[in-house]
Amino acid sequence: MDIRGFCQCWKWQVVCSFLLCSWGWVSGQLRYSIVEESEPGTLVGNVAQDLGIKRAELSQRRIHLRSEQSQQYFSVNQDNGGLVVKERIDRESLCGSSPRCLLQLEVVAENPLELISLEIEILDINDNSPTFSSNDRIIEITELVTSPGEHFALEIAKDLDVGVNGVSQYTLNTNPYFSLSVKNRNDGTLIPQLILEKVLDREEKQEHHLILTAIDGGEPARSGTCRITVLVLDINDNPPVFNQSVYKVSIRENLPLKTVILTLNATDQDDGANGEIQFSFDDHTSESAREIFFLNNQNGEIYINGLVDFEECNFYELYIKAVDKGFPKLKGNCIVQVEIQDENDNVPKIMFTLVANDIPENAPYGDVVGYINVRDKDSGKNGEIKLDLSPNVPFKIKQMKNRYALVTDGNLDREKTPQYTIELTASDLGSPPLYSKTSVTLRVSDINDNAPLFTQSTYNAFIKENSDPGTLLCTVSASDLDEGVNSDLVYSIVESQIDGSSVSSFVYIHSNDGNIYAQRSFDYEQIQVLQITIKVEDSGSPQLSSTVPVFLFILDTNDNPPTLLYPEHSEDLIVQERIPKSTSAGYLVTKLSAVDLDSGHNAWLLFTLIHPINYSSFQVSKHTGEVRTVRGFQEAENMEQQLVISISDQGSPPLSTTVTVLVSMADEVIVERPKSGDFLTNSKPPSDMTLYLIISLVAISLVSLVTFMILLVKCLRKDSYDWSSSCCLLGGSQSKPYTDQYQPALYLNTDGTLKYMEVRMVPPGSQGQSYQTHLPPAPEQQDFSIVQPVNYPQLKDIYQEASSEGESLNDPNNVSGNIIV
Repeated sequence: MDIRGFCQCWKWQVVCSFLLCSWGWVSGQLRYSIVEESEPGTLVGNVAQDLGIKRAELSQRRIHLRSEQSQQYFSVNQDNGGLVVKERIDRESLCGSSPRCLLQLEVVAENPLELISLEIEILDINDNSPTFSSNDRIIEITELVTSPGEHFALEIAKDLDVGVNGVSQYTLNTNPYFSLSVKNRNDGTLIPQLILEKVLDREEKQEHHLILTAIDGGEPARSGTCRITVLVLDINDNPPVFNQSVYKVSIRENLPLKTVILTLNATDQDDGANGEIQFSFDDHTSESAREIFFLNNQNGEIYINGLVDFEECNFYELYIKAVDKGFPKLKGNCIVQVEIQDENDNVPKIMFTLVANDIPENAPYGDVVGYINVRDKDSGKNGEIKLDLSPNVPFKIKQMKNRYALVTDGNLDREKTPQYTIELTASDLGSPPLYSKTSVTLRVSDINDNAPLFTQSTYNAFIKENSDPGTLLCTVSASDLDEGVNSDLVYSIVESQIDGSSVSSFVYIHSNDGNIYAQRSFDYEQIQVLQITIKVEDSGSPQLSSTVPVFLFILDTNDNPPTLLYPEHSEDLIVQERIPKSTSAGYLVTKLSAVDLDSGHNAWLLFTLIHPINYSSFQVSKHTGEVRTVRGFQEAENMEQQLVISISDQGSPPLSTTVTVLVSMADEVIVERPKSGDFLTNSKPPSDMTLYLIISLVAISLVSLVTFMILLVKCLRKDSYDWSSSCCLLGGSQSKPYTDQYQPALYLNTDGTLKYMEVRMVPPGSQGQSYQTHLPPAPEQQDFSIVQPVNYPQLKDIYQEASSEGESLNDPNNVSGNIIV
C-alpha cells in the first residue's frame, strides 16, 4: 500500500471516529476509533468539546486520561482538549487476531470531578502479510503405497490482520503429482490441503518441491509463501543388483591366505536401510568352497581363507547373494566361477598294487613279477610321468594301459644273487620337474637247479688192518648251493660188489653227516685198496645227486711171520739137503726162499744162522738166503750137519720162522734140474700171487707201450704241452676218476733172498720204472731176474718212513701190493 492510499484510508477513519465520538457522547460514553500505526500527535477526537467543556474551562477542569494499560498510547491536549496519539499503536500487538480491538480508558475532569468512560477502537490496516510458521515444510509420502487422491494437511498461514486483510486464498505452483484443496472452516479460516494426483516412485524422483502461497484480502493484497518439500519415502521395492550375473575368475593354486581374488559390485536403488547391502554365500555354495573362500559381507571382497589345491578341486562355483536391510528384505544373486590353475606341486607317487613275494629263479623272460601304479595329482605336463628303473638289474618296466608292469629281463640265479633291491624313480614333466623314489626288494626263490658238490674230487681213507669194526674211516662233505629242502643232503653208498660181497658189508656211511665207518676188520693181505663210490643226493624235486670215489687204503701191520717156500720141507720146517764129500768152499748147499705176506719193512726178510758152531763150516747169505760151504770137509768129520736158520722180518715187533736144514754128505750127488714150473708148483703160494704178477706185467707192458706211442706222436707234433715228464712214465692209466690223481706203477724190492714186485698207486708225473724179466740158465735155479729200479733207494726211504712213522696214513705212494717171485 502506497502512502497516498494509506492517507486516504486514514482520513476516512478519522471521519468515522468523529461520527462515533459524537454517537458515544450522546449515549454517555465517549467512543473513538483510530487506525493503527497512526503517527504520534494524530488527533483522535476533542474530549472537551465532546464533553461540552468550553475551551476557557479547560485549564480549570484539568482533563486527563486514566487507564492501567492503554494510557500510554493517548494523551489530552490541555490547551484545546483534543485527544491525540501519544505513541505508535500496533493493533496486532494489543489485540492479536481479535476481530475488534477496543481500548478502555477513563477521562477524568476536575472541578467538578467527573469520570467519563472512553472506548477507543483500533482499526486494522493491511500492514501484515500472511506468514507460515515455517518457511520450509517437509512432507513425507511413501512411494507406491500412497494412492492418488490422498489428502495431506498443509500449514495454515497466519495473517495478523483481520477481516478482509486476513488470508483470503491459497495457491500452489503447478505440479503433475499434486494439487491444492482449500476448505473454509466455520470461523472463516481457510484450510489448505495437498492432494496426491498420481503414484510416487522414489526411484524416479526422490523429492518434489512445491510453493504454497497465502494471499490476504487487503488492498493491495499481501501474500506469504511456504516452500513445501515432498520427500518420497522409500519402500524396499528394489532388490540389489550385481553388475554381472556371472563372474569368472582364474587363480593359481596355493595362493597365500588373505589374497583378494574378486570384489563384488552390487547396487540397490532404494535408499537408506533399503539400499544397504550385505553379501553372503547362498545355500547352494558347497561347504568345501566356504572353507577355502571368505566373503566380506560389507564390501563384497572374496579372499583366500584356506588351501587352494587344484588336485582336490579345480573348479568352484560360489553362489553369492546380496541382501538389503529393508523390510521385507530383498536380495540379488550372482555366481562366481573360480577356475584353479594347476601348479607343479605334487610329486609322483609310486604304488605297488601287486608284487610277487618270491620269484622262481627259472622265471622266463617277460614274466610279470609286479604291477605298479604311478599317480601325479597334477595335470597336463605336470602330471605326465616318466618311470625309470635302477640299472644293471634283470628287470624292466613295461607300460600297460593304465599301469606299469615289472617284468623279468634276464636270467635269475638265486645262488649268485638271492635278492634284488630295485629303485624306481618317477619324475613328472613339470617345470621344475618333481620326482620321487621308492625301492622294492624282490627275493629270488630257489629251485633245485644245483646238484650237490663234494668238497674234494676224491677222498682217501687209511686204516690199519685188523682195526675194530666201527672205526671212523673218513668224512665226506658236500654242499648244495640251493637252499631249504633243496639243500638237505643225504649221503649213501653206491651199491657194488667186492669179491662177491656187497660193498655195504665193508663200510657204512651216516646219511646225515657223511661219516664213513668200517663194517668189519680188514686184512691187508687180502685187500690193499678198496674203492667205493659215495653218492650225495638233495631233497629237492626232482632230486639231484653227485658221486665221489673214496679210496680206502688198508695199511699193513706186521701180523704175518715169514713162510718158507723153497726148498721142500716137512711140516716141522726141516729141510734135507745132500752135498758131495768133495765139496769145496763156496759150494751152494741150498737156497732158502721165503715170503712174508706183509709188505714194506714187515716183508723185508733177514736170514741168520742161529747156532754159532756151524759158522766155521757154513754161512747163510743175510739177504738171499743162500747156504754155502765155508771150507772143504774131511772124511773124519761128521757126515751129517744140522743147520738152524732164522728167517725174520723187519716189522715192529719182528716176527720170525726157524728152519732146520739137515745137510748130508754123500760120495756123489745127482743134481736134478727142476722145471720152471716146479718152483711155483711145489711152493705153497698164498692165494694166486703168481697169476696176479703175470697179469700185472702184461697189462703194464701193454699200457706202457700204448702210452709211449701216444706221447711220441704228441712230441713229434710239437705240442705246446710239456709231456717230458709223462714220456718217462710207463705203466700208468688215466681211465678212471681216480687216475686223475693216482696211476699204477710197478716197483721192485730185491732185499733178501726173496725177489718181489709191488704195484703202487702213484701221482702222475712220478718217475716210472722199467723192468725186464728173463729165465736163468739151466744150471741155476729158476728165478725171475728183475732189473733194479732207477729210483729204488728213494722209494725205499719213503716207504720205510711211512711204515715206521705212520705217515703212510696220508701218503698214497705207500699203498702197495706185493708180487712174490
